[in-house]
Amino acid sequence: MEELAIIWDDADDLSSVCVPGTSEASSKTEKAMKMKQNRTPKWTAADRARHKAIREEFENCPTQEDMEASGQYEGPIKNGAYFNVRVLIHELKQARRTARLTLAEVARLSGMDQASLSRLENGHQPNPTVDTLWRYARAVGRRLVLSHSEAGASGKRNGKRPWSRRRQLARNSPEAD
Repeated sequence: MEELAIIWDDADDLSSVCVPGTSEASSKTEKAMKMKQNRTPKWTAADRARHKAIREEFENCPTQEDMEASGQYEGPIKNGAYFNVRVLIHELKQARRTARLTLAEVARLSGMDQASLSRLENGHQPNPTVDTLWRYARAVGRRLVLSHSEAGASGKRNGKRPWSRRRQLARNSPEAD
């Protein structure tokens, strides 16, 4: 262990020396701490106006209960639809890798943030917009195609399966009468 030796030229003038643990050192430390705690942000008029606009925008934000009562809330995404979106994103990711594009290149081509693309590819963005998917597909050299069909064509009503085949047969049989 090395020892530290301090040699003073003028041994009588020690008034400017502050030894840790003394009351003078403690008061300087306390004063410095208070100065740090009393700092308040200095907002400009533009900052205040921007913050006020943000507060006003979210002041009347409806809750989930309000949206359900008004009929605007459709509920969470269905598992089947979520699975289809995940398959689509997986295929687009494979197309990106096949084209040997990095996320940075796709971000530049699509105009999207690289972190957002990473979240999209890794499943951390559960409900991406059609616009997001379209831009991502176009950036990797693919085309997003949407289609539709008649509601009754799937054999389901309101997203639920109709009566089971056995129940339908039982209801239509002459023994049920």
